Amino acid sequence: MELALFLLKGILIGLLFGVPVGAVGTMAIQRTLEHGIKAGLITGLGSSAADCIYVSIGAFGLTLVSDFLLKYQTAITVIGGGFIIAMGICSFAGKKSELKKESAEMAMFLSAFVVGITNPAAILTFLFAFSYFNLTEGMTVLNGALLVLGVLAGTFVWWLLLSFAAAICSRLEQAVSGKRLVGTRLR
Repeated sequence: MELALFLLKGILIGLLFGVPVGAVGTMAIQRTLEHGIKAGLITGLGSSAADCIYVSIGAFGLTLVSDFLLKYQTAITVIGGGFIIAMGICSFAGKKSELKKESAEMAMFLSAFVVGITNPAAILTFLFAFSYFNLTEGMTVLNGALLVLGVLAGTFVWWLLLSFAAAICSRLEQAVSGKRLVGTRLR
């Protein structure tokens, strides 16, 4: 029962902290609209991988890593912000890279991972969640692994919902636009 509780709490944490649509959420929506649901999911999973690293740091007490991240938070944030700005400029400029499908998918995953991992405030958010859900006591390796797995599952469910919602909205918009065009031509 206790093991299932760590898994369920992990899923809940993953859902709660996945929901705010930030930079990666915007990237996932944009990529879903441009390339389909799979692209949105791959983008979201890049962020989920970064979240799992932060959850592992919190769950397994890797104070050395968390201390480093907190000490260099400003530099890491500047690097992450610069990366986001560069991606925005490339997106605004309309540069479309001609990559192989596998390379494009890896680039989607890695860009979301970099944006997620350069957010040192995430470690504080997850540490807050651990405290709120009283997960700091009795943390074994198995409990920590289930917690990480739960966060991965929770964030994956979020990215799945977000990608499907973006795809549905896109199709609805296309359907409405098509009706307007047909209606204009009939007049």
